[in-house]
Amino acid sequence: MISKKTFVLWWIGGLVAFAITIYLHNPLNIAEVPGGILDHQAAPDAQTVNAIHNAWKSAGVFNQVALAMICDLIFIQIYSLGAILGGMYFRSRPGAALRVIGGFVLAAGVIFYITDVVETGSQLTQVIQDAGSDNLAFVASTMQPIKSFTFLVTFFGIIAALLVERFKR
Repeated sequence: MISKKTFVLWWIGGLVAFAITIYLHNPLNIAEVPGGILDHQAAPDAQTVNAIHNAWKSAGVFNQVALAMICDLIFIQIYSLGAILGGMYFRSRPGAALRVIGGFVLAAGVIFYITDVVETGSQLTQVIQDAGSDNLAFVASTMQPIKSFTFLVTFFGIIAALLVERFKR
C-alpha cells in the first residue's frame, strides 16, 4: 500500500524539481527564440532545430541547453513517480470519486513519463550532436502536446483528489 506521505513527498519534490528546471531554462528565452525550450520542443524539422541552436550559440547560451535538459530528465523521473504513486494511492482509497480520479492520474502519470522521456531524449540527442534531425524533431514535436496535457491531468487531478479526500471527512 502506498502511503499518502510517500506520494506527496515525491510529488512535491517533482514540483520543486520543475521549478529548478524552469529556472535553468529561462536563459534560453531569447529574442530569436522567445519560447525558449518550448520552441525547441515544438520544432517540426531539422532546419528549425538548427536555426534555434544557431540562435542560442549567437546569444552565448547554447552551453546551458544540455544541463537544462538533463535537469528536465531528473524532474520527469521525480514528478512521474510522485504522480504514479498518487494515482495508486487514490485508487486504493474508499469512495468512487477518489478511485476514478486516481485511475486517471495513474494513467496520465504513466503516459506523461513515457512521452516526456521520449520528447526530452529526442531533443537532448539533437543538442549533444549539435545537429537537427527531421525524425527526432518530429518525435519531440509530436510528444510535446501529449506530455503537456497529461502533466496538467496529473497536476490538477492530484489537487482535486486531495480536496475530495479532505472534504469527504
